[in-house]
Amino acid sequence: MEHLILASGSPRRQELLNKLHIPFSIVIPSIDETPLFGENHLDYVRRMAKSKANIVKKQYPGHLIIGADTIVYNGKILGKPENKEQAYDMISQLQGKTHSVLTGVSMGIDYMETFVVKTLVTFVKISEIEILTYIESNEPYDKAGGYAIQGEAGKYIKSINGCYYNVMGFPLSLINEQLKKII
Repeated sequence: MEHLILASGSPRRQELLNKLHIPFSIVIPSIDETPLFGENHLDYVRRMAKSKANIVKKQYPGHLIIGADTIVYNGKILGKPENKEQAYDMISQLQGKTHSVLTGVSMGIDYMETFVVKTLVTFVKISEIEILTYIESNEPYDKAGGYAIQGEAGKYIKSINGCYYNVMGFPLSLINEQLKKII
């Protein structure tokens, strides 16, 4: 087996994978992340993770590959906001409610094991001024749902039920357990 390749450009995934003290390289797959017509949120996040891993696997056969994708789901898939209006809309939808954060992970060498991890996140009610102030920061724009639990948005999170690191986009303990089976 060659070394590990992370099929992701996410700085948070890189930071978390470093905690496992396993050398790895990064290859960022080019992929259309548009949901398919009629595709549900679980199938979508699973397909994205598997597709990312498989794209890199074709380029680097025999390597251990990890692909991942994270979404926020509140009855609809919330991806990464592209502008202030989308960020405002997403945070407004999430405030005062509970939503799911789903991370699909696909990993392996020859055979790709794919799984989805779900964490429930509850936000407190957030005033309009707080939302407007938050979306002026750079934080919302490269994160699913427009927030980072480990960042400024953490002050708005009342509770989580599940893996904290999953909300960051990389369910670390489960990935560590899977890696023990592979390497």
